[in-house]
Amino acid sequence: MPPSGYTVFIVDDDHSVRDALGLLLSVQGYSITLFADAESCLDAYRPVWRGCILIDIRMPGMDGLALQRRLREMGSTLPVVVMTAHGDVESAREAFRSQAVDFLEKPIDQPRLMAAVNEAFRRQSEVQETQAHASEFERLLDTLTAREREVMDLVVAGRHNREIATMLGISTRTVEVHKARMMTKLGTQRIPDLVRLTLQKRR
Repeated sequence: MPPSGYTVFIVDDDHSVRDALGLLLSVQGYSITLFADAESCLDAYRPVWRGCILIDIRMPGMDGLALQRRLREMGSTLPVVVMTAHGDVESAREAFRSQAVDFLEKPIDQPRLMAAVNEAFRRQSEVQETQAHASEFERLLDTLTAREREVMDLVVAGRHNREIATMLGISTRTVEVHKARMMTKLGTQRIPDLVRLTLQKRR
């Protein structure tokens, strides 16, 4: 069963392809939204969209690869599945460089389409989970004192307790106390976990 709130957005100038894909996926329980061109998709796009997007490469006006790039520039996290009746190596390479989930040639193979959509939804779920963790980490950061935040930044930068003590003009024991309180507030027990969380925050 597809995740609740997820939609498959289909962008293809061929109405028969749009209708066929829409019917196929809706019968499988997927929520569907159809667009006849890249421009109408961009006009309708909202950052709250969740799911994935199926994009035809060759369309009047903006082509599918340009749409894929534009969505990424706009901050979209929607995984993309590229479709084409005129596949070539360079187009496939460009699509995958922009992190396409798959490159499907028409006529679309149904099992491969379903596998691509399910993989796209899995990736979207991972993104959602990462964003949720980042939001929670931001909330926890706000609970740190200014000194605990300074200690955290230096710990993440790879500084040892004695170095931090010298840089902040405090004792090593005081650094240890601030460090322990900071780690407790952030719910981490290991420095590598702290580094991972701060790196995710910066993405």
